[in-house]
Amino acid sequence: MDLVQVYEREGVTCVEMRNPLIGKVFAFLTDGMLIDTGPANLEDELARFYENALFDQVVLTHHHEDHTGMAPWIRENRNVPIYIHPLGIGMCSEDSPYPAYRKKTWGLRRSFNALPLNDTIRSETKKWEVIHTPGHAEDQIVLFDNETGTLFSGDLYVSRKTKLIMASESVPRIMTSLRNILTYDVGSMFCCHAGYVHDGKAKLTQKLEYLEDLYAEVEKLHSQGMSPYEIDKTLFPKEYPITPISKGEWDSIHMVTSIVQEFKVVE
Repeated sequence: MDLVQVYEREGVTCVEMRNPLIGKVFAFLTDGMLIDTGPANLEDELARFYENALFDQVVLTHHHEDHTGMAPWIRENRNVPIYIHPLGIGMCSEDSPYPAYRKKTWGLRRSFNALPLNDTIRSETKKWEVIHTPGHAEDQIVLFDNETGTLFSGDLYVSRKTKLIMASESVPRIMTSLRNILTYDVGSMFCCHAGYVHDGKAKLTQKLEYLEDLYAEVEKLHSQGMSPYEIDKTLFPKEYPITPISKGEWDSIHMVTSIVQEFKVVE
């Protein structure tokens, strides 16, 4: 099976990478700028593309290894600047700072030096807004072109109905980030897991509506005296294989507890 495919959508080069255990992850090349790099365990396939691809800078949407795994290779072989939100610089300076199952899934990402992003960044002919969108990761950003409405959304979208998240994630913070991005006139969206999405604003709206409904349901059950565990089993009765494999780092319970935690802050 071909694990890496490269194709064009609206003038953007989409680098689609397939992981048999997890699914798809994408990097994108536009206007001389590479957005994310893909994982280290696809180095052989990706290096053949990156060694000849035309880009003079890299922007990372966040520090997770499926997005940054090839950054050390690019830094060593292409010698171009690599940018990330300031909150991600420390994580990039560490060798594989993540659990064993993620090392097996995405490979061993070596440390590398990254530069801090500002509020905007220029590619060859465009000026992009760099918008901080924490929730999935503390350092996550998206890139937005005001002229065309094009959005490179990192992992802000991924899918409409999120069923489980990592322990470090927060549903309320994801909702806040979605509301922020929906104040922009978003057109086409390039998501690092869903790929090219022509109706970006509609899809982001649908995700926010789903999370708002989930929030309201958790709030109702919490007010009835149900524990987070009971709420989780009521709303998410299915257990996904990634939960035991990750020893609970990925679990639907984190959807619930991140919402309940906000109630405690209010109380």
